[in-house]
Amino acid sequence: MRTATILAATALLAACGAKPEPIIRTVTVEVPVAVDCVPATLGVTPAYPDTDEALRSAPDAAERYRLLFLGRLLRDARLGEVEPVIQSCRKEAQ
Repeated sequence: MRTATILAATALLAACGAKPEPIIRTVTVEVPVAVDCVPATLGVTPAYPDTDEALRSAPDAAERYRLLFLGRLLRDARLGEVEPVIQSCRKEAQ
């Protein structure tokens, strides 16, 4: 009887030491990632000809008007490139 009790106790203790199989699950976690919305094809800012220094050093009014006109042409062209980028960035942020 004593042997049976020792065997039963040993069996119970051995069962306590057994570790269950771990449960492995794959979980997908959505994490927001910062994305640059400015395309790499967007050129650098042009050098505008109508700087304060250029306007001050212009020999006459006609040259100042020419510099202002050329600067305006460049700004309008640049706005044509930049405005669509700004609009797409705003859409992506919503």
